Amino acid sequence: MTRRLFSVLMALLLAPLLWPTGALAHGPTRQKVTESVEIAAPPAKVWAKIKEFGDMSWHPDVASTNSAPGNVVKTTRLVVLKSGGELTQELYKYDDAKMTIATLLPHVDVKVMPVNNYSDTITVKPGATPETSVVEWRSAFYRGYPNNDPPPELNEAAAIKAVTDFTLAGLNALKASVEAGG
Repeated sequence: MTRRLFSVLMALLLAPLLWPTGALAHGPTRQKVTESVEIAAPPAKVWAKIKEFGDMSWHPDVASTNSAPGNVVKTTRLVVLKSGGELTQELYKYDDAKMTIATLLPHVDVKVMPVNNYSDTITVKPGATPETSVVEWRSAFYRGYPNNDPPPELNEAAAIKAVTDFTLAGLNALKASVEAGG
């Protein structure tokens, strides 16, 4: 009985010494970015602009896209960016009735986008009046460097900034294009 009591006491005394080591071993945390924009156009008109998986011509950072026609889940598209980088996205959810399209980036070149395990969902919803819409773009991802002590260009802040910038550029351009009649 005294040996058991001694073991319990030693474990209690040593536990605080081991705690900081476990806490420091924590890897990256899943990040989320959600942005939205109100557009002065009915939802059907906005959805018509973005609903084709193979067409991202509405996004100002995209030079071209290449994909099989249609909106078939598990289809991939190659997105060539004006900066010269490329992203290969996979369509993993498409709901025309709910005006929702969701994609994955199964493999990412972190020099192009400093993230890992990226997924996003774009949804067009009715706005405050029948002649307005709200487009919501939700993204979830991990930073580009999966281990502890990431370099600055692959840390959480860099990942959040890159995703936020890409998202806002797309939403703002979509708004401008649809409201201009495009």
